Amino acid sequence: MNNILELTAYCGLMCQGCPIYWLTQTTDPAVQEKLKAIIIKVSKEHYQMELKPGDIEPCDGCRSETGRLFSACAACGIRACVRQRKLKSCAQCPDYACEKLDKLFVADPNAKDRMEVIRGII
Repeated sequence: MNNILELTAYCGLMCQGCPIYWLTQTTDPAVQEKLKAIIIKVSKEHYQMELKPGDIEPCDGCRSETGRLFSACAACGIRACVRQRKLKSCAQCPDYACEKLDKLFVADPNAKDRMEVIRGII
């Protein structure tokens, strides 16, 4: 069970499937530049975020304790709520699914599917 949670952000997004996470894991400058272009496009289309290449910082994933978090992850209200409540996932929350989570599920329906699976096994 721990592996499933480690691979999934608190909200159901997949950190290991995120181009920002991939950017952090590679040292190839050409790959990093291509990933930044993808990140900028996806952020605008799916999350209505206007990013520039300099806005994209290293990120080790939502559950990271190292401080290396993408700015949107560091400021994420969902992440803050789960950590404040000392939960392992939104799937454990008695208020599931809240308004914040529902908004995320519109942008990424797969996150909802993952949360439903996690809710079934926690």
